[in-house]
Amino acid sequence: MDAAVLAAFAKAIRPQARPLKDADTRALDDMVSRRRQLVDMRVQETLRLGTAATKPLQKSLKQHIAWLDKRIAAADSDLSKRLRGSDAWRAKDDLLRGIPGVGAVTTLTMLAKYPELGTLNRREIAALAGVAPLANDSGKHRGKRFIWGGRADVRAVLYMAAITAMRCNDTIKTFAERLKKAGKPPKVVIVACMRKLLIIMNSMLKNNTPWNPKTA
Repeated sequence: MDAAVLAAFAKAIRPQARPLKDADTRALDDMVSRRRQLVDMRVQETLRLGTAATKPLQKSLKQHIAWLDKRIAAADSDLSKRLRGSDAWRAKDDLLRGIPGVGAVTTLTMLAKYPELGTLNRREIAALAGVAPLANDSGKHRGKRFIWGGRADVRAVLYMAAITAMRCNDTIKTFAERLKKAGKPPKVVIVACMRKLLIIMNSMLKNNTPWNPKTA
């Protein structure tokens, strides 16, 4: 199957992204993006500090890192107030935070950048995030399944949440161990855990039900 056919197939099965619903959601999205930018800047400055050879440069970098720390802390506080100040967001935040391995940054990102969460079916929600495996088949040939597209910010927090959940969430941990025993490569295991975690989140918000390891 050539690239053009694959692209057409992906477009056909991937639901169209819905527009952000209101000004509050757009504002939350912008603030989450800004926080990510500040964190990225801090990472870069910290790396530069590790190789800085002169004291004036080290001093400048340390001052900037300290300023970034304060701005990130302020952004976290503002984001938390906005999230907890909305009855609808607070209810969703409480549900998602009940999942072992899912923290504040994950819920903020999901609610700000993935407003479709809880409104689509499991196949659509995985495809929209870019964690649904797509076929590379042609005739009798069965190629490797792979993922592409989707929302990078969403996948980034799902990745970190899945890594944590594989250690502290018995449901995800058992799922991952089963895939490992079946001989699945580490990358495939992680993506599968990301997808499972996303589908669990989607189901919980859609049905307004709390975390339950027996039904996850």
